[in-house]
Amino acid sequence: MIKYYTRPCNFYYGKKSLKKVKKKLSIPLHGNNLISFDTIELISRKSKKIINIQSIKNQSKKIKKKILLDINQISKKKKFKNLSFSNTPIIMGILNLTPDSFSDGGKYNKKNTGLNHAKKLFSDGCQILDIGGESTRPGSKEIDVNTEWKRIFPTLSKLIKMKKIISLDTRKSVIMKKGIQNHINIINDVSGLNHDPESIKILSETNIPFIIQHMKGSPRTMQKNPKYKNVLLDIYDFFDKKIKYVRSKGVYHNNIIIDPGIGFGKNLKHNITLLKNISIFHSLGFPVMLGTSRKRFIKDLSGKNDSKERLGGTIASCLFLIMQGVQILRVHNVNEVQQSIKIFNSLKF
Repeated sequence: MIKYYTRPCNFYYGKKSLKKVKKKLSIPLHGNNLISFDTIELISRKSKKIINIQSIKNQSKKIKKKILLDINQISKKKKFKNLSFSNTPIIMGILNLTPDSFSDGGKYNKKNTGLNHAKKLFSDGCQILDIGGESTRPGSKEIDVNTEWKRIFPTLSKLIKMKKIISLDTRKSVIMKKGIQNHINIINDVSGLNHDPESIKILSETNIPFIIQHMKGSPRTMQKNPKYKNVLLDIYDFFDKKIKYVRSKGVYHNNIIIDPGIGFGKNLKHNITLLKNISIFHSLGFPVMLGTSRKRFIKDLSGKNDSKERLGGTIASCLFLIMQGVQILRVHNVNEVQQSIKIFNSLKF
């Protein structure tokens, strides 16, 4: 049986979007009338078809039913504990408390450097702070739980007093449990709950919100010639299957965010395919997060114009993702990305 996938496209923004929605010529994305679409791309593993929303009624009964179910998921307002998506995107600031992360390893793991940087990120406008004590850069080796927790706890114990939204970047259930006991708000598992079989038990028992990221393989091996039959649809199917699994374990729908995992077991072509077609993941019905900050694909595309922090490429990709309705952007340079969004929105709307 052929499986079909629905990708919203041809987006409108601001006043133009409001007018289109009012006349029922476009459909709002995740309940936000300031961004809407009037076209979908119906995709299978053998074909693609562009369909205007006015022409959905002309499709076969089976196709029409599939499209309408997906559009319901795409258009409904997203809910998530402690977060509002009425003014997206939400910015997640990155705090690596490691000596060896790919971009800023060793910068914030001594004395109060992590705490001071966290305060700056919040001051610059991040709504979520994502802290981690284990590098998952390509080629990195796993560390033991005691080492990971020793890196995290001194800074986390001080951050909690700020009463901000804290996300804990870990793939280990022991660290998740310790973080939850210390009042973190979100778990961010880059392994997509594949690394530790006990993780799902912690999530279901504590009702903690979490981010499922897609990663092919492990950090140590993920960039060694990754292959897919169809990277876009393979990753979509991964989420489809994983979400059904976690829901069967009693996890609440409104506790889930998905992240397709740019650079985690993907080559340049894979990353670009995902970014260009990222709006397909809205039909899963969950908030979408993406981290393009300082990633290698920026170097691959910019060539001789590459820079240490890859700020230009980060901002460019973030602005593109906003136009595709991505709700959460995970970045290092919060101030500069926030500045670009404010200017972009002023011009766009």
